[in-house]
Order: sequence, then structure tokens, then C-alpha cells
Amino acid sequence: QVQLVESGGGLVQPGGSLRLSCAASGFTFSMYTMSWYRQAPGKERELVASISNPGGSTTYADSTKGRITISRDSAKNTVYLQRNSLTPADAAVYHCRARLGFSHSWGPGTQVTVSS
Repeated sequence: QVQLVESGGGLVQPGGSLRLSCAASGFTFSMYTMSWYRQAPGKERELVASISNPGGSTTYADSTKGRITISRDSAKNTVYLQRNSLTPADAAVYHCRARLGFSHSWGPGTQVTVSS
């Protein structure tokens, strides 16, 4: 059974940083493209960053380029999202997604709040 569990969210001041983690189990992690999405209240879920496998090529949303890094550790079956220079516009629930072809699964998300 595919399971994705996000962690690392919380309250951070504007300009601060967070590292989100997504622990994966129940599937062959190394074969899947892993992505982070976010959803703010009243808005649609949007792609933030993605990392493919094999090769580890990355894709970032234009709104976050230069302030974000996605990485994966296949030994730990975990994908990370490093967020820097956070602004109130970055506040949202951040979800992890695993995709292989037409098959995909979502984690429940972790809340990121940006406020002074």
C-alpha cells in the first residue's frame, strides 16, 4: 500500500526557511517521479517542484525559482523540499505526490504558515 507522509511544516517568519520531508513506503521509490504541490485556502492545488528518476532532473514553478530546492534520498525513500526567503504568499498546505505513468498517490499534506 502506497503511503506518503509529509512533515516539517510550521510557523515561520517572513524571510525564513523550512525544509519539508516526505517519507514514502509501499512502492519502489526509485522508479517514481516525486513532486511537491501546494494549496492555499480558496485556491487550486499548484505544482511547486518536481524531481524525476532516474536522472534526478528537476522542475520548479516560476514563482519559487531561486528560493527552492527539491532533492531525494533513495536510501531513505524520502523527498525533501528546501524553502528559503519565505513570504506570506508561500503559506499553504504542501502535499507530496508520487507518480509513475498514469498512477499517482498523494500525501495528506503539511501546513506552512508565514507570519510575523
